[in-house]
Amino acid sequence: MEKFKIMDKHLEHHGHIVDFYSYDMKVPNGNEVQWDIIEHKGAAAIIPVDEEGKIILVRQYRGAIDDFLLEIPAGGRDSAEEDFMLCAARELEEEIGYLSDEIHHLVDYHSAAAYTSEKIAIFYTEKLIPSHQHLDENEFVQIERYTLDEVIGMIADGSITDGKTIAAIMAYKVLVVK
Repeated sequence: MEKFKIMDKHLEHHGHIVDFYSYDMKVPNGNEVQWDIIEHKGAAAIIPVDEEGKIILVRQYRGAIDDFLLEIPAGGRDSAEEDFMLCAARELEEEIGYLSDEIHHLVDYHSAAAYTSEKIAIFYTEKLIPSHQHLDENEFVQIERYTLDEVIGMIADGSITDGKTIAAIMAYKVLVVK
């Protein structure tokens, strides 16, 4: 397959979390087109499994959809150089108040590759060490615990619609639990 070529990039908006660019592209047939791209420094997410085998999820408000979503703990990297596993460990403690010295990489997930560079590295841990929750000043989450079968049921009935959570749970079911 022929390669697409980025001819130029124009920063349209610099945001706190993402940057919005217009890319001037040359496509394989020689045409030049403009694409809208959101550049993101990446994120990490983690499936925390407690001593009873329950998955700890967070319910939080998401402004882009003006609704609450039930999700695995996750968050953006502080910089494009931050190690994804360190980011996952930080989010584990910040959002649900646990540490872990046994975090395993599960799968990587591109959230919407048609228009954003965001890659989410997904991890899991089955060894939780109680600590303290450290939510950001304007972050509000409700912690909920479910069995794997309950979470899969909520994916099937449409109660869980978050893409990273769906990808993470299905990968965990196939690759870890079997």
